Amino acid sequence: MKPFKKGRYSGFLKPFSYIMDLAIINAAVFLFEINITDVYLFALYSSVFWVLIAVWNDFYEVQRYTKIIQVINLIFRQLIVYSIILYAFIGFFKQPNISRLALGQYLAFVFFIITFFKFLVYYLLNRYRVALGGNLRNVVVIGDTEKARQLVTIFNKRLEFGFKCKKQFLVKGEDFSLQNSISYIVENNIDEIYASIGDLSNKQINRLIDFADNNLKELKFIPDNKEIFTKKLKYEYYDYIPIISLRDIPLKVPVNKFVKRLFDVLFSSAVIIFLLSWLTPLLAILIKLESKGPVFFKQARNGFNYEEFDCYKFRSMIPNEKAHLYQVSKNDSRITKVGSFMRKTSIDELPQFFNVLFGDMSVVGPRPHMVSHTNMYAESVDKFMVRHFVKPGITGLAQISGFRGEVETDKDIINRVKYDIFYIENWSILLDIKIAFQTFLNDYATVSGTKLY
Repeated sequence: MKPFKKGRYSGFLKPFSYIMDLAIINAAVFLFEINITDVYLFALYSSVFWVLIAVWNDFYEVQRYTKIIQVINLIFRQLIVYSIILYAFIGFFKQPNISRLALGQYLAFVFFIITFFKFLVYYLLNRYRVALGGNLRNVVVIGDTEKARQLVTIFNKRLEFGFKCKKQFLVKGEDFSLQNSISYIVENNIDEIYASIGDLSNKQINRLIDFADNNLKELKFIPDNKEIFTKKLKYEYYDYIPIISLRDIPLKVPVNKFVKRLFDVLFSSAVIIFLLSWLTPLLAILIKLESKGPVFFKQARNGFNYEEFDCYKFRSMIPNEKAHLYQVSKNDSRITKVGSFMRKTSIDELPQFFNVLFGDMSVVGPRPHMVSHTNMYAESVDKFMVRHFVKPGITGLAQISGFRGEVETDKDIINRVKYDIFYIENWSILLDIKIAFQTFLNDYATVSGTKLY
């Protein structure tokens, strides 16, 4: 089945909230006589810790079904921790002249304004969904249990949630067919699927899971008995209806996402400054001397959420029209002498650190494939599309586990996908560091001809 792109909602809302709040906490400094010796140092200190606390506190992770009391709790926790950190500035940077009273007034003003705008955005988004029907997610419900019916009622009545229930499939009905339900989901651009566990057989559940994985659809289950499921599953509440999220991806947690992005920026910046800054001119000369054409080669590939991006490499082949259609094979006549050395040592992949810095890729993650191959594998390899739940990487767990380079057999790509899914579901920053280090050792062993045990 052909994969479909997953919709992205309110993509600019969170960055806008960050920028607006940071602008408030920095601009408000000039409204009070706090007697700060170095305003720029204070601005940097307060901004960095605001972001760190917000990431830890999930301050900007307000979902469409989040209750008001939960928003108030987020604001309260942010206020307490941020106030402690801000008063610590006095002792940490030895600022005895700072007015504690003025600093308290500043904090009260900042949180009043930020709270006002947070609730204003919350209210306006709700009204936008109710009055104008914007920011909607198309959903279907599969099942006819009591909780499934209650959920459909919530979707239809709580318009501020922004869910549009397109159809409810009655599993026990005479004309029910899971295949027809899947066809309806595909044809009507459904974003999320809510399935009642009690109404579906294990075979139907597994088929629905496979379909959702291979088509980047969000699949959530409506439990009939909360106590019988493993604690590893993630529970969310839409009003008072419990919803189970099947796959809990560590990189969806804001603090994990921040840590990984920080690692990517620091690592890629170091490679660009200390390696590519002098290596690029040398390789450019060698590439140009051997064959005419550009120094860099770019190729469209599928990344996070199946979106296409231009992946950069040092050109290792003679320019040809088939470069975007056919992968390179052993002893490929298109490869230049310089290109053969670069490919053997993986030097041709180094420009992808610019992709990492730009945010299209990560240092570690599932390797991206050519668009034509992605479409082919998505139809033939089970769960291939799960790889697009995270950013693609320059190297990955599959690559250090022996599944690197040309895909010669179906076994190669199937095992590559298995390792990629394991990485996605078990990510940690230590795993990233281990994979990056092992990649370096493997490349060194390839060049030197030694074996690593």
